[in-house]
Amino acid sequence: MDESLKPVFTELNDGMKKAIDHLNSELAKVRAGKAHPSMLDGIMVEYYGSMVPLNQVGSVNTPDARTIVIQPWEKNILREIERSIINGNLGFNPQNDGDIIIINIPPLTEERRKSLVKTIKGEAENAKIVLRNMRRDSNTEIKRLQKDGLSEDMAKDAEADVQKIIDDYSKKVDDLIAAKEKEIMTV
Repeated sequence: MDESLKPVFTELNDGMKKAIDHLNSELAKVRAGKAHPSMLDGIMVEYYGSMVPLNQVGSVNTPDARTIVIQPWEKNILREIERSIINGNLGFNPQNDGDIIIINIPPLTEERRKSLVKTIKGEAENAKIVLRNMRRDSNTEIKRLQKDGLSEDMAKDAEADVQKIIDDYSKKVDDLIAAKEKEIMTV
């Protein structure tokens, strides 16, 4: 491989890993019937005038498979945590007992399961859009290098290698989604 192509493939692989990591974090937020602290990862709470992640204002635990308990570091922030969870549109109904916030996770209905599958398929499509954009950017860079003196054969080989990498990561996305869909649809 020509030295001038190394940065193209390094950037491509780094971007692909970030896309897969992002997809994994988004999939972790989709609940499959079991309570998990990561279900609240996207929740931001107003704390002394700035927005901070929920896990920085209290501990988030799951004492059993159907319950999430939030123990705030300061009692005066309970209402703000409760409001943030409700506004987070996660479908949770937090209960504030004055010391902690308890969230009971209801079992998923068939309709809700299908809705969640639709949501994760949307996340998969977003990930694939990122992959296609990265392929376009890499191929554009290869064409630029070809104008700067890279041989036509090397450019064609590099574009084929880019496509192979894209196909591999696309399969990873499909595998992640298939596993999550199975987890969601399993009662």
